Amino acid sequence: MKPLKSFREYVEILKEHNEIVSIHQEVDWNLEMSAIIRRAYELPAPAPLFKSIKDSTPGFEVLGAPVGMSPNKEHPYIRVALSLGLPINTPAPELVEAWSHLPDVNPIPPRLVTTGECKENKLFNDEIDLTKLPVPFIHVGDGGRYINTYGILIVRTPDGSWVNWSISRVMLEGPRSMAGVVIASQHIGKIYREWKAIGKKMPFALCLGVDPGIAMIAGYPLPDHVNEGEMIGGWYGEPIDVVKCETSDLEVPATSEIVIEGTASLEEMIPEGPMGEYAGYTWVGHKKSVPRFHVTAMTHRNNPIMPVTAAGIPPEENHTNWGVAIAASIQNTLRKQGFPIKECFIPLESAVHWLVVTVDRSHPREDNERLAFGIGEAVFATRAGSYVPKVIVTDDDINPSDINQVVWALATRHHPDRRIAMAGQNVLPLVAYLDEKEKSDGVTTKAVYNCLLPLNHWPKEKQPIEASFKSYPENLRKHVIKNWGKYGF
Repeated sequence: MKPLKSFREYVEILKEHNEIVSIHQEVDWNLEMSAIIRRAYELPAPAPLFKSIKDSTPGFEVLGAPVGMSPNKEHPYIRVALSLGLPINTPAPELVEAWSHLPDVNPIPPRLVTTGECKENKLFNDEIDLTKLPVPFIHVGDGGRYINTYGILIVRTPDGSWVNWSISRVMLEGPRSMAGVVIASQHIGKIYREWKAIGKKMPFALCLGVDPGIAMIAGYPLPDHVNEGEMIGGWYGEPIDVVKCETSDLEVPATSEIVIEGTASLEEMIPEGPMGEYAGYTWVGHKKSVPRFHVTAMTHRNNPIMPVTAAGIPPEENHTNWGVAIAASIQNTLRKQGFPIKECFIPLESAVHWLVVTVDRSHPREDNERLAFGIGEAVFATRAGSYVPKVIVTDDDINPSDINQVVWALATRHHPDRRIAMAGQNVLPLVAYLDEKEKSDGVTTKAVYNCLLPLNHWPKEKQPIEASFKSYPENLRKHVIKNWGKYGF
């Protein structure tokens, strides 16, 4: 399938697959819009496309739940598959398999063009009023309205050698200012530190509504100094078109719906948060100081469409985009290190707190404990693994994307004495159960749950047989399925 090269094209394809409901009734940006989005996630339902938002500039639209799960029971991951340019019927483990090969593509640099759709309208300085955009107040308890939940922030090092595209939340402060989350350990924080070292404000571009593949790669835990713009070109097999910003030398995807340009202050720090996050909680009262982002220009397409994610309990984009990417990155690493793994997956229900790794049973193994420990150690040493606090290692008869099988394996195959605790591990401060010190230090104890069956310790005649429908002879299963209606079902 050909990759989709604009957010607008993605929206049209979603409509063709009945993945969108257009809402023409006026909705309020204050909680109502996000309440609709949350209900769409949790049912699940088609993605809501809001056509009329209270007190917002006419013509501006919002697509909620852009990569939420589909109500299509045959193809629940259709929005993820379309985002990656893969067939809509691609199963979850195969999405991870395909995306795991991203680090191995040959990078293709973006192609600079003179203009693009994002230049159809241009506003500068006092002409800009971000409060007139359909920016949602998302959760009860949030610290403000969040203008970015699924757009990409583009920054680059002062020498221009590293250009980073990432998804990072941005809170609206005023008509021409925003609060940008800059975490020191993340790529944007490392680049910000380089600008601070030379005493210059960091230019940024916030692109709302980009190619679906660009949004997916912005959630991929690539190594330092790897440019997402080049890697997505390698994934597509051709360069993406970019245009120069109006007030800086940054280059942005030409088909972006909205581009907001400016600089991140080195001195002005403003409060940001709290915000309902991917673990499923809003930590009321948790504010932090972040750099003020001054806005100098805004360009946009005619009738632009903003993407909005209402983060919270799974599944939403933190789990479908980020979770798939983390699993894919770890799968790539474990295979390169020679571990006999079959698949990796982050169950959506775990809110990116569990990684399930399945081991190839046909591969000879003598020591399950050592293998599980080695896998956990390798996972936690990766950038992707720093986000995951718990790893479940099990045999490959378990489908890691089937939460029922994962729970069954964890309940019946994990011996409590075989839990492997690993202290002193790096962790994302947003992990739900951390105490204040762990959040501040970014360090905690992580765990590996060894669910590998001790096959080598049982005589062959006493090894267990799974008591399920699939354990019956194939010809009998086919007979039962064929006669299902005749039985009266």
